[in-house]
Amino acid sequence: MAETATLSSHVLDLGRGRPAAGLAVALIDAAGDALARGVTDDDGRVASWTPAVSLVPGVYRLVFATGDWFAARAEVTFYPEVTVAFRIDGAEHYHVPLLLSAYGYSTYRGS
Repeated sequence: MAETATLSSHVLDLGRGRPAAGLAVALIDAAGDALARGVTDDDGRVASWTPAVSLVPGVYRLVFATGDWFAARAEVTFYPEVTVAFRIDGAEHYHVPLLLSAYGYSTYRGS
């Protein structure tokens, strides 16, 4: 059986200096198929994926529904979604944070 990796994500709203709760996130594989979905909790973290996932080496994307999230707050954003592509290389934990504002974002390999 192939070794698998786990994945988490965390979104911080830089404009408010707070976690971005209630933001939908989709996990997409290299073929463009949706593998799982999650929603950030009160701490801005995706606590669980539905369905639960274990990932083999390859390229994946997280698609953050930023446009819907800002619209729910009656705010305008330049980014209707943020897509972050990343590579899984081995059986370890991967963490993909997103630092978000209405007109910019940043990401990095977390721990």
